[in-house]
Amino acid sequence: MSSDSKRGRLPFEPRQKKKSDPADVSSVKQRAPVKKSQKSAPATSKKPAKRKSPTSRSSRQNSNLSAIPDVVSKRMGRRMAIFCGIPSALGMSSLFIFYWLKVKEVVELPPYLALGVSFGFLALGIFGLSYGLFSSCWDEDRVGNAWGVDEFKLNLGRTREAWRASRKKAKAD
Repeated sequence: MSSDSKRGRLPFEPRQKKKSDPADVSSVKQRAPVKKSQKSAPATSKKPAKRKSPTSRSSRQNSNLSAIPDVVSKRMGRRMAIFCGIPSALGMSSLFIFYWLKVKEVVELPPYLALGVSFGFLALGIFGLSYGLFSSCWDEDRVGNAWGVDEFKLNLGRTREAWRASRKKAKAD
């Protein structure tokens, strides 16, 4: 224990409770035990029923407004799987292809080419996650087009405006 007191407590380490004094323990033992009749006695005062305040209803409506509809969420997921999955699969398979070309001695390629190609495809896959999210149409009733360039511009603009508004609100507070 003396080594614990010498070193400082780490930020994530829980604080240890002080050991209780023997006087505190004896005072707990001196309390009168609770009788069974007191335990089973019905409560005479009932708490009034909790009413839902109008603020909780409005906050629930606001959370529903900010939630992503299921149709849009599935659309985003499909687009993200396509725009991220294909380049990522190509990036991982390119390593195996370069290895096969090296082992079978089909063509002599420098190792940095394999690294560059696989890294490029994997980076394209990471970009595909964001593009899949922003290129999907956020309107429930509209599907949008296959590449989603117009939706990407519109949704990125909406996001930037929301960031600006939140920054202004934070500065005002």
